[in-house]
Amino acid sequence: MEDIIIRDEKNFGEKKKRILKAGVGKFHVLADFDLTLTKANIDGIKTQSIMKYLRNGNYLTSDYAKKANELFDRYHPYEIDSRISHEEKMAKMKEWWTTHFKLLIDSGLDKKTLDRFVQDVKLEFREGTKEFLEFLDKHNIPLMIISSSGLGSVIPMYLKREGMLYDNISVVANLFEFNEKGIVTKVKEPIIHSFNKSEVTLNHLPIYRELLKRKNVLLLGDSLGDLGMIEGFDYENLLTIGFLNENVENNLETYKKKFDVVIPNDGSFEFVNDFVKGFEK
Repeated sequence: MEDIIIRDEKNFGEKKKRILKAGVGKFHVLADFDLTLTKANIDGIKTQSIMKYLRNGNYLTSDYAKKANELFDRYHPYEIDSRISHEEKMAKMKEWWTTHFKLLIDSGLDKKTLDRFVQDVKLEFREGTKEFLEFLDKHNIPLMIISSSGLGSVIPMYLKREGMLYDNISVVANLFEFNEKGIVTKVKEPIIHSFNKSEVTLNHLPIYRELLKRKNVLLLGDSLGDLGMIEGFDYENLLTIGFLNENVENNLETYKKKFDVVIPNDGSFEFVNDFVKGFEK
């Protein structure tokens, strides 16, 4: 197995024991999508988020890519710098996404473009992701995918293409509103970015009543902001696993303080799968 960093072996073991003892009927999963379920590197080459592929592709107006990349260069450093306060990150991410969504609308994004994008862009899921999702489906364990992607509506499309869009999966993400011609006119509120997931409530979803019965939670993310997905939920036992993909040397100590388990260097789902398979032992 890859190098796995467990912050507190004793505490982890106690949490694991309690969660597994309670059984699958008391358990659910919260997960980010981009660079959490999907790979951050392929054959040693850094992959990108869904939005990065759109920024660098020839899908919208001729000046879209230039303007979108300028926004990325301006705001992404704030997103990945662990030395910057949460409050400042929140403000910068809101500013970034609000500006970028306006740019998408001004650039003519529509349903046909999204369909073509999904056909063109071949995302790769982490090794073991399919096995993980199959296990959750087999045991009827709810999986809540909460994503700040600017193209949240393509997430179910990708899962369906890979044969992984199971009935136990719910996707909470930025969704577009379209006019009668299929052109994007606005983004549904609230806008979700990587550091306000704690403000996104799930209580409007049909699955929420079921989640209230399942207070043992596994949280998976690649950003410190992903930890906010659990805020506001009255859990009993929480296990957090962070995939550390960028600036490993600089960010490792911070991730170790925030996550129960850190999987560095674009690791696989092997550790995660070993954990959930404990329900069958």
